[in-house]
Amino acid sequence: MKDKVIYVLAGPTASGKSDIALRLAEKAGGEILCMDSMQVYRGMDIGTAKPTAEDRHRVPHHLLDLCSPEDPFSVSDWSECCRPLLRSVRLPILAGGTGLYLDAVSYEQDFGAVAADAEIRARYHTVADSRGNTALYELLRSRDPVAASRLHPNDVRRVVRALEVLDLTGRSITSFNDRHEPAGLEFRIFAVDWPRDLLYRRIDERVDRMMADGLEKEVFSLRQRGVPRDATAIQGLGYKELYDYFDSVHSLSEAVRSIKVRTRHYAKRQLTWFRRDTRIRWIPSEEIKNAPEIILAAAPDGEN
Repeated sequence: MKDKVIYVLAGPTASGKSDIALRLAEKAGGEILCMDSMQVYRGMDIGTAKPTAEDRHRVPHHLLDLCSPEDPFSVSDWSECCRPLLRSVRLPILAGGTGLYLDAVSYEQDFGAVAADAEIRARYHTVADSRGNTALYELLRSRDPVAASRLHPNDVRRVVRALEVLDLTGRSITSFNDRHEPAGLEFRIFAVDWPRDLLYRRIDERVDRMMADGLEKEVFSLRQRGVPRDATAIQGLGYKELYDYFDSVHSLSEAVRSIKVRTRHYAKRQLTWFRRDTRIRWIPSEEIKNAPEIILAAAPDGEN
């Protein structure tokens, strides 16, 4: 049986992923699965560039507003929500810039015949419970930096598994990994290739639009609700800087400037991440208007 096709629009922030995904979904009759680690939080709409009510009326969107900003939400949590949709939605279109999320659902990982050890797992979960997820992650990073680089600090389940395999075998979990796509699913991944100066200009313009659309008011509302500044959600682009502004750390103009600089740095890290993924087909920025047609006409990987 032919694999079910999953279309993916990946790439850095402000590169046009959401617009392409929307047009592709309308053209092909698909539904959008949002692949963004900040859009999962309720009440965080402007700063996360969440699809508008109009966009959601045009095309069904999934994986938005899954939790409150006060709550922790891991890669595993998102993966557990996403995987059933990949099977049940007729034509899923993943769209977003969180590379860890893409890896979590587009690869199955084989850890060999390393059996689980309940005692070891319990010991490491105790570390996370008593000292926090970051402390557990730092323990893995000190012992296996390669495995740690592929995981998020809040992905406790996989961090514990990496430490467990290390304890049981003396080998990194990465030495057992045979990354392959889930059976029956074919991921066709695309991203827009922007010249760096044009991408940065798009980032600056988007930050200005967010401020004009009421980002300051949105962040103030979260602060008034009592969402703590050390919450994972508040570390998102724009939220951290405006919390600093409200705490009189710097002026509003300095906060906006900091948002732009930090967003550029984030985009650079995203590009580094996605450039490593040889599955991605890069669409030249000058072809962005024709992106849906280019995507639908592209042959599967390995075919001419």
